[in-house]
This record gives sequence, structure tokens and C-alpha cells, in this order.
Amino acid sequence: MILGVGNYLMGDEGLGVHLAKLLEQESLSDEISVIDGGSGGFKLMEYIDQEASIILVDATLDGKPPGSIRMIEPRFASDFPKAMSTHEIGLKDLVESLILLGRMPRIYLFVVSIAEIQPLSIELSPEVSACLPVLKTQVLELAAKLVEETLVQTT
Repeated sequence: MILGVGNYLMGDEGLGVHLAKLLEQESLSDEISVIDGGSGGFKLMEYIDQEASIILVDATLDGKPPGSIRMIEPRFASDFPKAMSTHEIGLKDLVESLILLGRMPRIYLFVVSIAEIQPLSIELSPEVSACLPVLKTQVLELAAKLVEETLVQTT
């Protein structure tokens, strides 16, 4: 599952949702689902709980140049970047809950650096908008690799 999170009404903070909307227009294999998670927090548990692997896409206020892309594999809530965007507590709490319940999937987190949150704006900054094609390619390449690994394991 590819899960884009963020607040669509807060400019660059909605990057994950923008990517999910782009991916929903793609012809993806049946093994890949795309979810617009918005800023759902605990409501996302029902989706995450059913997956072995999740590709999570979010914006972060980490001081790096806007549009910088990083992929990390957090295993604990403390592994998430210290300066996640406005829904930081919700995602970390969700991860902690999944760990406590023993239902933590493997998470691949793509974070994109943003400079600021733009309240009441659905537009992405030029820097963040420019990184979307690269981000999309990286996410889809990882998704294809994970599907292939899953198919190999089940045969």
C-alpha cells in the first residue's frame, strides 16, 4: 500500500495527498493500492493493520532544502524525523499503537523537505512541485520491488 498523508489545505504540507492523487491516475498492478490518508491519524490504523508493507509519503520541516527527498525505514516512532509536519503526533502515536498491538508492518517512509506550511492553500511551492516526478518514480520503483519480493515469497 502507498499511503500519502498531509493536509491538502496547507500548501506543501499536503504533498503526500498530492502524490496519492497523481498515483490514483496511474495504471498500477492489482497488488498495489493507493490511499489518500490526509491527516487521518488513528483512523488510518484499519488500512495499515492489514498490510505487510507500507510506503508512506509525507512532508517534513527538517531544515533541508525544499524538495529534498529521503527514504527511511522507521521501526519505532522515535525513528521518524524529529520535525514531521503538523500531524507529527498522530503518526507517531499510530506507530506506537501498532507496535504495542504487535501489528507493525514494515514501513518505508519517503519524506520531502518543505520550508513552511502555507495555511489555506492547495498549491505546492515550485521546489516541492518540481520534486514530484522524481518522488513518484522512486515510490513506484520501491512498490514494484516489494510486489516482486512478495510474489517470490508466496511461490
